[in-house]
Amino acid sequence: MVEGGIKRAGSPDRAISPPPLRRKVESTVTKTSMASFFTPASQRKPEPITWRVLGTSLIVGKYIPEKNPQVLPEKNRKIAAFDLDSTVLKTLSGNVFPKSATDWQWWNAAVPRRLRELSSDGFQVVVFSNQKKISIQKDIKAGRSDSKSLSMFKEKLTAVMNQLEIPLSIYAATTDPEYRKPRLGMWREFQDDYDLDVAGIDLAGSFFVGDAAGRPGDHSAADRGFAANAKLAFKTPEEFFLGQAPVPVPGIFDPAVYTKSHPDDSPAVRFTRKHPLELVIFCGSPGSGKSTYFWNHLKPLGYERVNQDILKTRPKCLKVAREHLEAKQSVAVDNTNADPETRAAWTGLAKELNVPIRCVHFLSPPELCRHNDAVRAANKELNPESRKSLPGIAFGDFGRRFREPGLDEGFEDIIPVPFRFEGTEEERKVWGQYWI
Repeated sequence: MVEGGIKRAGSPDRAISPPPLRRKVESTVTKTSMASFFTPASQRKPEPITWRVLGTSLIVGKYIPEKNPQVLPEKNRKIAAFDLDSTVLKTLSGNVFPKSATDWQWWNAAVPRRLRELSSDGFQVVVFSNQKKISIQKDIKAGRSDSKSLSMFKEKLTAVMNQLEIPLSIYAATTDPEYRKPRLGMWREFQDDYDLDVAGIDLAGSFFVGDAAGRPGDHSAADRGFAANAKLAFKTPEEFFLGQAPVPVPGIFDPAVYTKSHPDDSPAVRFTRKHPLELVIFCGSPGSGKSTYFWNHLKPLGYERVNQDILKTRPKCLKVAREHLEAKQSVAVDNTNADPETRAAWTGLAKELNVPIRCVHFLSPPELCRHNDAVRAANKELNPESRKSLPGIAFGDFGRRFREPGLDEGFEDIIPVPFRFEGTEEERKVWGQYWI
């Protein structure tokens, strides 16, 4: 018996196993990478793909192929802009969201050919994509600055750019509303990156292609709104890549409708006082223009405002309103007052104090109210009370509870108020963009 490689006396002869061979480890360092390591930074060739991340809001990738870097005009540049998912790419698995960095394919076989043609024709090709599923981690405690979803996205887009082999930029907005389409944060960042805010863009010759067009079945109209905000011609992937005719989109919300002057329409409804002392309650969705209407029309007439966002509870609102009325000060109740049960508290107070009560009914449709809320939250100059954006449940709750006010509830009159934008020309330009 052999132990430890030593043959013991009296044991039969047996072959001694040779020591295990050490496997040669192949080096992953190539001659090229070694040469690059010892080359001064100033003499190295630039990487074809670069990535940068703005905070936790925006991912920017830039690809410049070594063989065909493309020389573009400094002024009046033509831009060919595209959405990413369901426009340039789709998942290989058929899932809505990719399962891995390799779970992708071209939206249609014509896509890579058309993109290469555009690049050859002198267009600067750029992708603008909303990517809310990407979580950009910058948590010091976690000890990492690159999330799995971000790494997967970068790996996938690197493969896409390497296949195309054309100059290409990608802007992907994650969570910050400022950058997400239809808002123009990504577009402004792109212009700034290439000094196009100074050199200028040939808007008439540029375009944007995206699938979020507000058609039946589309998840939104964000791409159509983004193109309108940037003043770019808009096409769907079916129209641009497949040559299909445009699909009519009836009833899509257009903020410009509310900013144009309409000579044949009645002017904005003005409020007039009927009694020296009266109680006026508003009825309308969040974002329907109630507070703006108060400041423009009732405050100048001396009405005191009661608002539950400020006072927090309805009993507190009723208490403050009672105090004003008993002091012979007319009151405007700037709340939603969606249903007869809520309004009954106010008609009851008016009856108890023997004060006439009137109702102002705001007729703004739901999509307009959401638009107003988004504009207000995103623009300080249009948000004097510094209100934050409301959750979707606030609009849904009003729609669920709403019952149209009637004279049989005890109102002296009900004043219907269709929405009309009121503001300066600069405010009109801001409000008239798409924000949701």
